[in-house]
Amino acid sequence: MTYEHEFPKVPAPAQNDSGLPYNRVSWWLDRFVVGVGKFSSWLWIAVLFVVLANVFSRFVLNAGSIWLEELSWHFFGTAMMLTLGFAVVKDDHVRVDVLREKFSAQWQARIELAAILLLALPIIYLMIDRLIPYAYSAYVYNERSQAPSGLPYRFIFKSVLPIGMTLVAIALASRALRCCTLLFRFPREIATPDGYGNGEHPHP
Repeated sequence: MTYEHEFPKVPAPAQNDSGLPYNRVSWWLDRFVVGVGKFSSWLWIAVLFVVLANVFSRFVLNAGSIWLEELSWHFFGTAMMLTLGFAVVKDDHVRVDVLREKFSAQWQARIELAAILLLALPIIYLMIDRLIPYAYSAYVYNERSQAPSGLPYRFIFKSVLPIGMTLVAIALASRALRCCTLLFRFPREIATPDGYGNGEHPHP
């Protein structure tokens, strides 16, 4: 279902927290990444329950469980990897550029675009290129935990690693397109709904 108010026909789009205008491609890319991130955030509840169950088993029943302990960090790692792209969309990731705030919006966009294209995306591509065979190898050899009572099917968790990095790459590509919209007016900017904030996509 689509909403006509998602892209109102007005001369200039509403500004968001990042100061970068949206174009139609980046809008839908961000919606996808944000949707995956919000859905994956429910895994933190699973992490909480598994950790509490492990604590109860270890300190109340005096019967530690290796598979519960492994399941907790599997859930933790999965939730972390699948929400990294969401942090990029929200611009909530840690920045180390101490001089950035002193630059104009145009220069911020130039620096960010260059960093994404020349550094971030190539590095992420190399990571994904290595992580896919890493996960596939775990599947082929039916890798499991080295602990006798540990978890099997280690390829499931390892497959999350390239998926999470792919989501980050999509979020960075979207942000690069937004920088291009600000700097070159291409792709063409669109208007966002009233009250729309950075990463706060309306539900479809």
